[in-house]
Amino acid sequence: MASVILAIALTALTRESVQVIKEVSLVTHDSFVMKKSLVADFNKTTGYRLNLIKAGDTGSLTNRLILTKGVPIADAVFGIDNTFAGLATSNNLIDGSLTAIDFGDVCFNYDKLWFANNKIAPPTSVKQLIEPTYKGLTVISNPNTSSPGLSFLAASIEIFGESGWQSYWKSLKKNGVKVSAGWEDAYFVEFSGSSGKGTYPIVLSYASSPADEVRSNGQSQTASIMDGCFRQTEYAGVLKNAKNPLGAAAVVKYLLSSKFQSSLPQAMYMYPIVKNTPIPEKWNKFATLATRTYGDTLKIDANRKSWLTQWSAIFN
Repeated sequence: MASVILAIALTALTRESVQVIKEVSLVTHDSFVMKKSLVADFNKTTGYRLNLIKAGDTGSLTNRLILTKGVPIADAVFGIDNTFAGLATSNNLIDGSLTAIDFGDVCFNYDKLWFANNKIAPPTSVKQLIEPTYKGLTVISNPNTSSPGLSFLAASIEIFGESGWQSYWKSLKKNGVKVSAGWEDAYFVEFSGSSGKGTYPIVLSYASSPADEVRSNGQSQTASIMDGCFRQTEYAGVLKNAKNPLGAAAVVKYLLSSKFQSSLPQAMYMYPIVKNTPIPEKWNKFATLATRTYGDTLKIDANRKSWLTQWSAIFN
């Protein structure tokens, strides 16, 4: 009888172990979008069951992974970008190396309808955002927690130099810039040209965002300020100490698949990293990449703490 009970117990344990290993979790930033059909396709083609976890903006995501690296909250991660990649690497968060999944240009967007109605010429450069004409019109995201925010901080440092960027930010503050915690709040809540219908007609976003604001007349309500952009790359990777590293590797591989790559423009407004992946036709007209970018070649990892300390001192 004892042997029968033991056999039943071992069978149950084996089934439980199989169930656990068949599950794989992916932690992402809040802006990550994966259609249910793609999740179902991943489950079917790999044999794993994907569990998605959102953990704030990119900075919050990376910091949370650092705090939990001994017992990670997921098996794989997506959304660490080139402003936070060095932090992830120096804290030994990734098993192996980070894999590039998508890219895009962090640029300011403006509400064309607002400027037309108010008979004000929209800015064409980030340098103009400190002018009285644009007082109280701009919303950005906090560089301490937001990758677009840190991207623009890095861009401003290259544009204005180590001795001049602090003055620029002081002028931005004096000119009434609003600082939101993350990109989603800035764009979807505060910005006047998006679904949130906020009160700020200039927002820190992406050069691809206008392609998502095309109205019934076939024109986009928004446009990008192409001077002062930052080229952002987002990565995925297997987390150290993951419970299911094989499943995590399958997730990273799937994010490079043609099905997922082709979903990126409409789902997350980012360009696919895999060359020759088709993009929507409207992107050719409304999602122009910058001819020159700033800040993405700076030593962000070496200077992040100093830059953020100085920026935070300006904004209390």
